[in-house]
Amino acid sequence: MINITKDNFNLTQICESGQCFRMLKENDNLYSVIAGNRYLEVEQQGNQCIFYCDESEFEGFWKKYFDLDNDYAAYIGNIDSEDTYLLDAAAFGSGIRILNQDLWEMIVTFLISQQNNITRIRRCINNICERYGEKQTTSQGKVFYTFPEAEALAGLEEDALMECNLGYRSKYVVRTAGSIVSGDVSLDALRSMPYPQAREELLKLYGVGGKVADCICLFALHHLEAFPVDTHINQALTKHYQKGFPNDRYKGYQGIMQQYIFYYELFNKQ
Repeated sequence: MINITKDNFNLTQICESGQCFRMLKENDNLYSVIAGNRYLEVEQQGNQCIFYCDESEFEGFWKKYFDLDNDYAAYIGNIDSEDTYLLDAAAFGSGIRILNQDLWEMIVTFLISQQNNITRIRRCINNICERYGEKQTTSQGKVFYTFPEAEALAGLEEDALMECNLGYRSKYVVRTAGSIVSGDVSLDALRSMPYPQAREELLKLYGVGGKVADCICLFALHHLEAFPVDTHINQALTKHYQKGFPNDRYKGYQGIMQQYIFYYELFNKQ
């Protein structure tokens, strides 16, 4: 069990920010997270957090996963004082962090995300894991399923994942799994590429367009300069940035600003 005090870190905001679909709210303060073959429960009250794992696992995996060493207050502090919209968005979602998630899982996740909503995406991912992942049991007896490897999906019929509620996206995932297994696109190579090259390489995968490629770059490869544009972001840009988003001012961390805008557009009901 690890206790930390951390500002600009909010489990609820991270869970609802549209970047992670295997993080679930267990009760008012407790969340569970599945990442690879790991299961974590983490509890938060204010800026006090309890990670229910040992120190070696926290230091070796979860600290990087939650991007805890990054100074998000500095990013917020650099926002243009005259950009009241972005200041409000950042204040509203100030606890969001960009997670370091598994590349293959993010490829599949954001293929599924197209023309979809967060609740349904979660259900699709859960169905795939229970059907094709490996069953695991924690030391406390909690059962969970790992995310299936590309090899587990590559040999399926193209419509097989319709049984997991993927609909037309089934063929995207099956064909992409085949591309990974055959070596047409290398996950290891992607991990070492700079953002522009990684984005171009991802576009080679069936069903991956610019927005999906940018989501993968941001949420798996941690290219913080990636700026995915979906309907919510496009509406915000049209309304507040008619001359375009000021990328030069936020060069190297535009994706963090994107997350503040996305979360604000999704949940601010004022």
